[in-house]
Amino acid sequence: MTELRDTLARSGELLLHPGKVLLPEGPRSGMAIVVRDGRFAEVDTAERVGERNPHLTPIALPQYLLMPGFIDAHTHLTQSLGKSLVFGEPSEIFRRIWVPLEGSLDERMVYLSAKLAALECLRGGFTTAVDAGTRSAGHIGALVRAARETGLRSVVGLICNDLGGAAVVPDRETILKNAADHLAAFRDDGLVHPSLAISIPEVASDRMLADVSAMAGDAGAIFQTHVNEHLVAVERSLVANGRRPLEHLAHVGALGRHVLIAHSTLVTPRELNLLRDTGTAVAYNPVASLWKGNAVAPALQMAALGIRFGLGTDGTRADGFRLMDAAEGLQRAGFGLATGDSSCGGGWLWLDHATTQAADSVGLADITGAIRAGLAADFLLVDLDRPEFTPSHDLPWELVRYGNRDQIDAVFTAGKLRLWQGWPVDWDARALLAEVRDATADAIARAPIQRVHKPSIEHRALGHFA
Repeated sequence: MTELRDTLARSGELLLHPGKVLLPEGPRSGMAIVVRDGRFAEVDTAERVGERNPHLTPIALPQYLLMPGFIDAHTHLTQSLGKSLVFGEPSEIFRRIWVPLEGSLDERMVYLSAKLAALECLRGGFTTAVDAGTRSAGHIGALVRAARETGLRSVVGLICNDLGGAAVVPDRETILKNAADHLAAFRDDGLVHPSLAISIPEVASDRMLADVSAMAGDAGAIFQTHVNEHLVAVERSLVANGRRPLEHLAHVGALGRHVLIAHSTLVTPRELNLLRDTGTAVAYNPVASLWKGNAVAPALQMAALGIRFGLGTDGTRADGFRLMDAAEGLQRAGFGLATGDSSCGGGWLWLDHATTQAADSVGLADITGAIRAGLAADFLLVDLDRPEFTPSHDLPWELVRYGNRDQIDAVFTAGKLRLWQGWPVDWDARALLAEVRDATADAIARAPIQRVHKPSIEHRALGHFA
């Protein structure tokens, strides 16, 4: 296996002969892939690819599935240092935990948090992650540096709040200048893609919501915000505006095909129509609903209506296979059981929305998300020689139900081997973990975090569990 790792890690062209390839239409055998200059140069039958490339030595991978890397449509790379602080907490943890924590991080801690999160993403099979924007004080460069060093393809949001919800809230002119600079800085970047973000609609003026959304759209970038996630936020919007948050975004002209709405768990039939008619995309975050949400986004109905959506972790658990399982499982529990829907979209639906449809939702359909000639070579080698996949009768369903990150042997982004059997091939992850352990306690102590519950052992000793 070490020899295979070294062969895959070599620079230059690769001619891969996997046992199966997960193409947009489904798994195929007898295929070959040429990786050249960070992209899929050829995807065709092994016979035809071999005839065109007699100078290349095939790398036989008979036990592997070559599949697109997962795309995390919504995460928070600078929340990894406090990830287990939120277990068992009431829903609006961003107000009591995330904003205080992120706002207290200095440049070093932003870098460590982002690098740890990026490592977790890659270990879970995510070759792309969409960061919703750090609320730390101007340390976005540290986040970008961490993403580059790990090789994680990243959509990096710049927070543009003008009414609060961040460590620093500049004046309008400064926000718009910073936004323009951010879009320009990564316009032609090969691995980092710019985005503009407003944390939630209530922390921005109507004018800022409209202007930032338009600026992102004009630049070919996405605009991100969290919408209709919690009941209290919906009620605050009704009191302040007479409209629900999603309705209010439509009212100010901030929706469109360039917009990615995180959560949308509490949506009315009218709001579903707004999403469909404007082409607005949704990040469906099933694990977030399980862990701290008020509701489950109606993803099956979104699919039926043609609403664009991808699967996101919301920074919860970085395992692409378990994310798909949660996505399907919550639809089954929340909607399928009541209607006798035994398929709940089928295994292929969740594979699509974790890869190709997610790429479309986050504005990267022309860059990644599928095994197709011309796209970036962002892919996984999944070991099918495992009990979970033996015997194999329906691989798409098996990947959704039986897949797990420890079955991923290789993770590639931009044609480069980044991880082998869960660990980076060109940097010391163990040293990172040691540094994170050494530095995190002080960082957490400095942050004005407010938890409702004590850690689980202390809470259990109190004898009540509310």
